[in-house]
Amino acid sequence: MPATCPDLLSVARRRCGTFSVMRACPLVRRLVLGLVAVLSIIGAGQVAAQTGFTVTWDVDQSRPDRARLTGRVVNERAEDVFEVSVTAEALDARGKVLARGIAYVDSRIGRGASRPFSMSVPAVAGTASFRVVVSSYRAGLSPQGP
Repeated sequence: MPATCPDLLSVARRRCGTFSVMRACPLVRRLVLGLVAVLSIIGAGQVAAQTGFTVTWDVDQSRPDRARLTGRVVNERAEDVFEVSVTAEALDARGKVLARGIAYVDSRIGRGASRPFSMSVPAVAGTASFRVVVSSYRAGLSPQGP
């Protein structure tokens, strides 16, 4: 650690809080803030993106170099969604991601409507299954008629 960082034990003895350590030591501050940022990005993207959609798909593994996934995304949300993308992952038997593909679905999917998608995922030895989720979208309201 740099010479500017106080000994953590001496800080604890003086009953200083975590924020005092973060202020006194730039390295600790950067590590904590970086960890918080990474965890918030990971958590937000995977939980919120799937809510309100049904995704169905079929897999064509006839080509040796890639699997072709074709399917439909159904918007079950109460509002239209915009700029919709899906991510497909090739998984091994324990659920580890071996390969990934991303596809843009459509610029707008109205509430209750569906759109087709098609994408390729690299063929990897050990692939046991696939997972496809809506990975990004923007929520919005339907245009109001007269």
